[in-house]
Amino acid sequence: MANNSEKTRYSDAELQEFKEIILEKLRIAKEELSALTKSLNASNANGTDDTAGTFKTLEDGSATLEKEQTNQLAARQKKFIDNLEAALVRIENKTYGICRETGKLIPKERLRAVPHTTLSMEAKMKQY
Repeated sequence: MANNSEKTRYSDAELQEFKEIILEKLRIAKEELSALTKSLNASNANGTDDTAGTFKTLEDGSATLEKEQTNQLAARQKKFIDNLEAALVRIENKTYGICRETGKLIPKERLRAVPHTTLSMEAKMKQY
């Protein structure tokens, strides 16, 4: 059995463990995106029919800001979902957990914390 420094990829059993972590994060992320989308759709319905006077301007501005923030959250959530789905593809290809800069295995602790990462901390630190 090769030790960790010689290991070039995670075993099928390890990949399955990561797959389960990613699938759970994906399920939660999709639920959150669905809630954000519903929130945006509800605010659209309320915002268009309101024809009250100018005293509503401040409230409208606040609603617009809230809508923009919700849009940004939804966009980030979509990107997170895309990254998780790409990680599932890497699991299927058996390339998951290999740093795209160094070619070394990304430590399990980092993958558990950020399961969609493609960079080891060593490579990530070089970006700054």
